[in-house]
Amino acid sequence: MKRKIMIPVAIGAIAIVAVGLYLLVSGRRGQGRAIEIYGNIDIRQVQLAFNDAGRIRRLDVEEGAAVRPGELLAEMDAARFKDAVNRAQGQMRQQRQILAKLLAGSRPEEITAARAQVAGAQADWRNAAINYHRMRVLYGGHYVSREAVDNARRTLDAAAASLKEARQTWILAVKGPRKEDIAAARAALQADQGALALARRELADTHLHATADGVVEDRILEVGDMATPATPVFTIALNNPVWARAYLPETELARVEPGMRAYIENKDLPNRRYVGWVGYVSPTAEFTPKTVETTELRSQLVYTVRIYACNPTGALRLGMPVTVLIPAQKGPRPLPAHPCGS
Repeated sequence: MKRKIMIPVAIGAIAIVAVGLYLLVSGRRGQGRAIEIYGNIDIRQVQLAFNDAGRIRRLDVEEGAAVRPGELLAEMDAARFKDAVNRAQGQMRQQRQILAKLLAGSRPEEITAARAQVAGAQADWRNAAINYHRMRVLYGGHYVSREAVDNARRTLDAAAASLKEARQTWILAVKGPRKEDIAAARAALQADQGALALARRELADTHLHATADGVVEDRILEVGDMATPATPVFTIALNNPVWARAYLPETELARVEPGMRAYIENKDLPNRRYVGWVGYVSPTAEFTPKTVETTELRSQLVYTVRIYACNPTGALRLGMPVTVLIPAQKGPRPLPAHPCGS
């Protein structure tokens, strides 16, 4: 009886071990295989606009033209911006002279003139004092009126005030400008320098340059149109690098992370495999878009991924269907800093 019981138990144990080994081997094979997903090429776009408002004077490129970073694309009428630069330059030069005058202090001639004014005021005061003393004596002998004495006193007081003022003027001339006045002049000069830099920046912004490699996709404004910062002049398609929008099944999510190497292929581009990298993995699951696969697959949860690749010849175009291969990799793969050159 025991032997009959042991036989099924042994068979069951063998079956469990076999299933475990199969699952282990299958799991290892699954982790070692490449992930194959499908998507389409998306091209990033930028809309270039002037930083200020003005009339467009010239446009140098047409739709379809390839542009390079820094290439001049358009120019705005710069007359009023040049006038602003000239005015800012004049104000800065004027303030620079004011500061130089304060730093130089009083000239020797100014100090000498102030000293002479003190001497003159002293002479006037002495004469007024003598006259006042004389008037008092004459008033005591009843030779002049009280009014004459008061007038002499008033003249003496005025002479004393003038002498005091002349002495203070001489002291200020010797000491020179106050440090607070010099600091204020420095600050005003810095403000004028900033205004000049801003005016020059605004003048430079009358030229519109390309910011990256790309193709002019749309020429929105024409010569003579009024441009504003809110109105783009060109739409530029950034075609290097490009990126493929693909959808990763939920079962493969743990195997993919940003920075991993990937490959982009297209059946219409024989013998062309574009080396790329995983740039983005969506943190949110979604259902497979209707345009991607069959009705049965649309009910599966997927994650949007972006696979970037260099596109030096422009063969990968907007909307092109592609196959993305992500080989099995170990360890983190940092994103390249400038994968397609500067």
